[in-house]
Amino acid sequence: MYATCLFCNAHLGRNESLETFPVGRRIAFDPAQGRLWVVCRACERWNLSPLEERWETIEACERCFRDTRVRVSTEHIGLARLPDRLELVRIGRPLRPEFAAWRYGDQFGRRRTRNLALAGAGLAASGMFFLGGALSGGLISGWLLWKFGKRSVKGSPNKVVAHVPVGTQRFKVKRHQLERVALLPHEDRFIITVPVSDKQRIEVQGADALRAAGLLLPAANRFGGNREQVQAAVRAIESSSHSERFLHDVAYRNAGDAITALPATVRLALEMAAHEESERRALEGELAELERAWRDAEEIAAISDSLLLPAPVREAFDRLRGR
Repeated sequence: MYATCLFCNAHLGRNESLETFPVGRRIAFDPAQGRLWVVCRACERWNLSPLEERWETIEACERCFRDTRVRVSTEHIGLARLPDRLELVRIGRPLRPEFAAWRYGDQFGRRRTRNLALAGAGLAASGMFFLGGALSGGLISGWLLWKFGKRSVKGSPNKVVAHVPVGTQRFKVKRHQLERVALLPHEDRFIITVPVSDKQRIEVQGADALRAAGLLLPAANRFGGNREQVQAAVRAIESSSHSERFLHDVAYRNAGDAITALPATVRLALEMAAHEESERRALEGELAELERAWRDAEEIAAISDSLLLPAPVREAFDRLRGR
């Protein structure tokens, strides 16, 4: 059982309502299709469960959903909150565009609101800093103020936005390196170029390319999208026969272009398609690949946690775990 988000490596939290699946604070499930997701409350992305016991947990979710009175339902989507504040999202039988618009509308909308608020706070702080300097008679460089404002909007250029696994290796990608990430067509699939240093890029294919796209595109879509953009992205995917074909078509039409240079709607559609294709492969029996991705996420989270703790504290935790 895994407790870390596949995408941002944040801890998914715990619940007391599902004895067979105590992970997560928001669980989405589809009884008809046999799908179970844990929704990360940090990045709002949906983590498909690779557990073989999925059906037992789905049945438990269904019982809990029907037993609670605190729920809101439409014809195809239901939302219920249990006493321990676990939220259950029940997927009925929506048309594919309807489900995609609901799922990603929530995800991209929350991301947009959160990051716009952070950017606004940064710009406000820079304005106060400038005003304070002016009132005190100090001289503040306009260039410095512009740079600080740009950093508030675009984020730190040196922040690691993804740990991309390629074979047995894992490469860190910083925000400024996203400008060198691009899609290329390859037969009936696609290749993604990943910078492994400031001067070198590698071409990633197959399952690794799909995994890399799923990790890198959310960083390129830092400000998410509004309802109209999400609906346009869904229509763009619908114009292709399936999500993998859409990825190839975009790579063919925009060969070598940086993903950050693509229109916002295309970037959002690419992120949706990458996630849907990963889930399709997992549901067709490639659970080993999905479990490997979860283990990678857990390992990265463990490393990140240990970097924040002094050695004596880590040793104390190890002793407690041993007990």
